[in-house]
Amino acid sequence: MADEETAPKTTRRGSQEALEKQVEQMRREITKINKALAERAEEAIDQANGWYSGAAERASKATQTLRAQAQSVSETVKENPGTLSTAMIVGGMIGFVLGYVVGQSSEDRYRRWY
Repeated sequence: MADEETAPKTTRRGSQEALEKQVEQMRREITKINKALAERAEEAIDQANGWYSGAAERASKATQTLRAQAQSVSETVKENPGTLSTAMIVGGMIGFVLGYVVGQSSEDRYRRWY
């Protein structure tokens, strides 16, 4: 009878130890998963920082280029104010003539204003 009473205790103890081993194994796996996620998060952050740095650098270069071009145009206009005025007048005249020609070609010949 004594053997029968110790057998369930041994079985319970064995089951408890098995469960504790499984819990410990799961803890180790969770730790590994957390480390892997942390590494991937670091990689994603590094990649995002790289994209941001690249975009900021390109925007900075574009801004510098635009400033240089605006400065160049500004200097040209200051040096030659007549050239700009002449170009604007010629462009306006060309636009007027094109508008007139298009208007005349689409007009009905027999239509009256009244």
